[in-house]
Amino acid sequence: MDFDKEKYKIYTWKNWMVLHWILNPGLAVNELILGQRIPKINLEYKISEKSRLERTFVPCPHCHKLHDGRTWSTENGTAFKNWFGLYCTNCEKIIPCLMNAFSFIMLTITFPIWGWFRKSLKANWLKKQPKRYINIDIKMIPNPYDKKSWIKTGLSWGGFMFIVISILFPYFENQEITLKNILIGLVLWTIAGLVFGYTMKIFMNKSINKKGKNIATSDV
Repeated sequence: MDFDKEKYKIYTWKNWMVLHWILNPGLAVNELILGQRIPKINLEYKISEKSRLERTFVPCPHCHKLHDGRTWSTENGTAFKNWFGLYCTNCEKIIPCLMNAFSFIMLTITFPIWGWFRKSLKANWLKKQPKRYINIDIKMIPNPYDKKSWIKTGLSWGGFMFIVISILFPYFENQEITLKNILIGLVLWTIAGLVFGYTMKIFMNKSINKKGKNIATSDV
């Protein structure tokens, strides 16, 4: 697909934030367990005064529809369980997504176990997708990084990572779980969660200076 670079900023794996998704080992948990995925291509509409959250779009390479990025959100119940990619409600095909490097390594190692069932798993997953997108209302989705909401969002992420990294991983690897390690992990992931939440607040709430004041956003 070709995009008007004057109208859209195009995010691919070459962008530092997208590259972070690929190289961060912690995000393999989000990808493999939760099924949280990000598309290979994200578009940011330049000609608008709205926040970045409201002017982010995901193009479908099959039918060329531009989906509002908020289509896949926790409020809609569609942010997770996207193991095979993002479902296009227009053509009912799958929008390709990037893969975390550590997810790729783990999937490659375990392929002899799950590879035999891949086609049937994908078919069953795809069959369930239409119901997940019935009656979703993008306009009613609150900004998870607005005002002080970023604190809750950041701490939720940090809490999840604390449980997985500091408790579950050591448990399954038969490592000793000590009070000292738990306290250290709790402090580190609390700080990491707040940093993550605040960073996302700045990034997602950023708007563009009056560049698009007289241009209707319905052009998207």
